[in-house]
Order: sequence, then structure tokens, then C-alpha cells
Amino acid sequence: MNSPLWDNIFKNKKSTKALEFEAIKNANIFDGLKNKELKFVQTMVYLRKFNKGEYIFKKSNPGNGMYIILKGEVQIIDKNKKDQKQNLLTTLVDGEFFGELSLLDESPRSASALCSDYTETLGFFRSDLLDITNRKPLIGSKIVLNVARILGERLRVTNNKLYEIQHKDK
Repeated sequence: MNSPLWDNIFKNKKSTKALEFEAIKNANIFDGLKNKELKFVQTMVYLRKFNKGEYIFKKSNPGNGMYIILKGEVQIIDKNKKDQKQNLLTTLVDGEFFGELSLLDESPRSASALCSDYTETLGFFRSDLLDITNRKPLIGSKIVLNVARILGERLRVTNNKLYEIQHKDK
């Protein structure tokens, strides 16, 4: 029996796969990819769930991939070398991503990622990017160029902030 009351309860609730696709599509690391290519990338990501207070990764851990936040909040933190106090670098929320440098470089993490709320992420790892690059070079090259562009933008912002700090009192 169809009931208008029961038929509409879940109408606006999106499936997990639809939310994953939307998050991938909106992450500028995947700019320029067609829907078919985005769906291929979606087969290469991993849903990860973290509790409040849980680390996604800690500073100095080997970098192995990036994360897109589906739901929740992540603080990027670093410890002050003098007093070991944690310094908040930024807070990231739904739709934002972090850790993308590790797609290109296996160097240790430069900061820690701590969940300040229950958080669900999509993990996209270096090994998967290398697999995509081997199997579908055009998709892989688009992603690598996007990573390079994003890192360049972040480096320019950092350089400007450093310049402002160095010339603040002059």
C-alpha cells in the first residue's frame, strides 16, 4: 500500500554513493574530469570513519594519500618544538580535502590531522593514483596536474604570508 507520508520520508536522503560522487566531483583535485572519469575514480577511493579525538594521521608518519571530508570536522595541528603545545593550523569541514602532497611525495607528514567530531572521509592513496596513471594515463595526468596547480597556489599563499610576517615591522 502506498502512503504519501511513508513515501516521502527518505526522498531527500542521498545514498552514500551519491554523496561520495558529489564530494569527488566538487574537489578541485579532480577538476576537468568527465562524469565517466569521476565514476572511475570513485571506484578507487575508500570510505574511512573516525571518532571524535581520533587521528587520521600524525606528524612524521609516512604520507600515503589524501582525504576528502564527507561529513565531520578535522583540525590540522602541529606541535610547538619549544613547549610541545599543539598549534591549530586550520579547521576543515565537509567537502574540503587535505594531504594531497602525499600523492606526489612519500615524505613524512608535516602536521597531524585530528578529528574534532565524528568524521567520514574518502581516502585516495598514492598507490591508487599510480594505478590510475598506468591504466588510464589521461585521467592520471589530469589529476597530477591538478595536484601541482593546487600545491602551487598554496605555496604562493604561504610565500605571501611569510613576506607579510617578515616585513610587518619595517
